[in-house]
Amino acid sequence: MLIAMLACVVLVLATILIHYEVLRLASTHVHDLPIAPRLRIIPVVIAAFIGHTLEVWLYGLAYWALTGQLGLGIIKGAEPLGVEDYVYFSAVTYTSLGFGDLVPTGHLRLIAGVEGLNGLILIGWSASFTYLAMERYWPMHRETRHKRRDAAPIPRASDRV
Repeated sequence: MLIAMLACVVLVLATILIHYEVLRLASTHVHDLPIAPRLRIIPVVIAAFIGHTLEVWLYGLAYWALTGQLGLGIIKGAEPLGVEDYVYFSAVTYTSLGFGDLVPTGHLRLIAGVEGLNGLILIGWSASFTYLAMERYWPMHRETRHKRRDAAPIPRASDRV
């Protein structure tokens, strides 16, 4: 049980660091992209998705290592399990979807529970970050439209000779 608790702490800290760095890099560099402000939300969402994917893989590889090397339990379901099955189980757990076709046993149940909570928090963090990015770039979208409209005014009938 102590190893499972230690694994939980390490995995939570690692995923927080991954998520922080991915969102920090997105925040730092998205403003410099030579694209319209309304399109800048796309790299923000892609960055968040990449962060979540890395975190799911980290948990998946941890399940694979902890079942094989340390014997903290098994994941029951389709046999034999490959690395992709552990990553699939991680994705279903991280997103709190929980299909139930793969079920952890032993101390892996604790890790799976912590992963669900961790995923919920990190997904919320991404949603918050995306909202802030939209709040930052949405006014720029309106300014760009107004500048374009103001740059080439439509001639009035009275202006014609």
